Amino acid sequence: MPKKRSGGGLSSTQQAAKFLGVSVLAGAVMAGIALPAAGALGLAAKGSATGFDDIPANLKRPPLSQRTTILDNKGEQIAQVYSRDRTVVQLKDISPYMQKALVAIEDSRFYEHGAIDLKGVLRALNKNAQSGGVSQGASTLTQQYVKNVFVEEAGDDPTKVAEATQQTIGRKIKELKFAIQVEQDLGKKKILENYLNITFFGQQAYGVEAASQRYFSKHAKDLTLPEAALLAGLVQSPSRYDPVNDEAEATKRRNVVLQRMASVGDISQAEADKAKKEPLGLKVTQPRNGCITATRGAGFFCDYVREVFMNDPVFGKTRTDRAKIWNRGGLTIRTTLDPQAQDSLGKAVRDHVNASDAVATAATIVEPGTGKILAMGQSRPYGFGKNETQINLSVDKAMGGGAGYQPGSTFKPIVAAAAIEGGKPATQEYSSPYRMPYPSPVAACDGKNWVNTKGSDLTNENESEVGPYGMKEATAKSVNTYYVQLISDIGICPVKNMAGKLGVRRADGTPIEQNPSIALGTQEVSPLTMASAYATFASRGTYCTPIAIESITQTTGNQKKTLTVPKSTCSRAMSETTADTVNTLLKGVVEDGTGTQAGLGDRASAGKTGTTDFRYAAWFVGYTPNMAGAVWVGDPAHQRRMVNITIGGTPYEKVFGGQVPGPIWRDMMSGALAGKDAPSFNLVNIPDPEKDKNKDKHKGRDRGDGHGNGGDNGGNNPFPNPSITIPEGFFQGQNGGPRGNGNGGRHG
Repeated sequence: MPKKRSGGGLSSTQQAAKFLGVSVLAGAVMAGIALPAAGALGLAAKGSATGFDDIPANLKRPPLSQRTTILDNKGEQIAQVYSRDRTVVQLKDISPYMQKALVAIEDSRFYEHGAIDLKGVLRALNKNAQSGGVSQGASTLTQQYVKNVFVEEAGDDPTKVAEATQQTIGRKIKELKFAIQVEQDLGKKKILENYLNITFFGQQAYGVEAASQRYFSKHAKDLTLPEAALLAGLVQSPSRYDPVNDEAEATKRRNVVLQRMASVGDISQAEADKAKKEPLGLKVTQPRNGCITATRGAGFFCDYVREVFMNDPVFGKTRTDRAKIWNRGGLTIRTTLDPQAQDSLGKAVRDHVNASDAVATAATIVEPGTGKILAMGQSRPYGFGKNETQINLSVDKAMGGGAGYQPGSTFKPIVAAAAIEGGKPATQEYSSPYRMPYPSPVAACDGKNWVNTKGSDLTNENESEVGPYGMKEATAKSVNTYYVQLISDIGICPVKNMAGKLGVRRADGTPIEQNPSIALGTQEVSPLTMASAYATFASRGTYCTPIAIESITQTTGNQKKTLTVPKSTCSRAMSETTADTVNTLLKGVVEDGTGTQAGLGDRASAGKTGTTDFRYAAWFVGYTPNMAGAVWVGDPAHQRRMVNITIGGTPYEKVFGGQVPGPIWRDMMSGALAGKDAPSFNLVNIPDPEKDKNKDKHKGRDRGDGHGNGGDNGGNNPFPNPSITIPEGFFQGQNGGPRGNGNGGRHG
């Protein structure tokens, strides 16, 4: 055996052998990258004795990117998403015709040579030398597979893809070394299986199973001879031989493959001639990728699932790590979406609001006690066209939503809960005059006080709204001055803290401001936030963070594993007694208050209306003991006032929370709850306060409010007319609007 020289270097014999071996490899490189043979000798000599041993020994074979399938809670498919439309199959599930066709046209001596086909190399070198240019290459199927692995590993990064495909000696030698290793480690059949699963067939189809489905709408195991020949012919140039766009060119290429199969003995000449006469027989299935293809109008829920995955550290330490897993695909995600609830939400939205309307609606349903999101949707579909959007109007900005919407009087129950939890009785009375200045000073957090330095005041909905009121009646009628007196009495901090316990935060991620106007709903929030908060009342005081994913199974090759998913975190936000009291208050809203049009008949329900200043937004948020839902209607851009407006084909002089969102909520919840149990609330007795027997509380209900708004047309109209004044600097308007009068959420 040759000995090394002193100092550890190779002997002259070893160096010569290495030089000769690498020079041969360099010849293979020249053929592989189709360079003229005239330059081969010089390139083979340059640096041939260095660098080879530095190539890493292990070839990375990353899991192939596949489709991810998103399912509802019954196991039915919602959508498929992928960066590569691929379904990995075993060789036994691929038509023998396909296997033979691919080998015949790409590497007919595949089963005879090793990783490098020296006969092919010499043939290519000779051909190129004779032509004096570029005419033939000699990459084996194994080398092509290795190159495809490099490309797959690069993903969608254009820089990495360029590096993986660059025509350099170094890359080609690296490819050859890895090809040798792959031949040793995998064997011919596994290499063929991997190649058929990794290669690109055009029309967004990666791998033979996806290609078979794309062009023929069948499984790869069912491909016929002419179908297999067509697909095998695409590998060399999927765009040039694309049968969808150039049938004639694709037919020529298919027939070349068929003739090659006959030449190498895979089929007879008679079989080839017969197959050549057959039409292409395409039965194309259009690519269906992404949330835009979601069923049941669940595109925005699908997008929310992706946002959860991309944002939650449970799926990876960094967003980049999580993106790699998502883009690799192969996930089966079972979600919390309930098809019955989703269908009902979609129908209710379509029945009341058109996609082309000047305003939109968004709605969400969650399950009390679990935080499961059962339904999510909106009137403007998921997409890129006219009257479509990719902004999820139901969620916070960080999760693909917008800046949120002022909730108006739907925030008042949070103030009530904070007061009751702090010891205030539900019979608490305040003078609640029609007009009053904002109380000052008002205790805020950290020992600070809010002071009404500008002497701003507020009013109730109309001049007939004059106290004293107790909490029950003030809630049913959504009396503004009552709730401002209440928050001024208990302080801002208990309300802010209660909001935090209920998961209520601004949709834009900024902190809730500390001023008394928050009692009137001036802080922009999302429908999902409000539905989850009200679900706390339904579950008798337990708040559960919203969740959309129940389980994830990851498929890598033939192996499957279950991934950890984020769980809902449930915590007690208030006592059961406080929750029961709020439920009693809000049950009165749908029975004889501003939310009568949202009532569910014999089924126990509770809720609250909300309408913001100038009617930029209207809400109904309500619940039964087993479902909670929020409906918002308005202009996402906060530009169109809902006065003298047509929504869903119905004209409205003014829009109220109980008038448009209320019926949507009613229809949505009625269908979602159909066939389900109808439990009752645990109600408490809230005595009516003693009233002045001689005082007619409803006197003047038909009078105007003195601010240009008409009266309520009698004492039975449940729809209030917004009319209060918010002090300048109380809150921030939506979309960066100015602070000050005219941007506050006000009333029911």
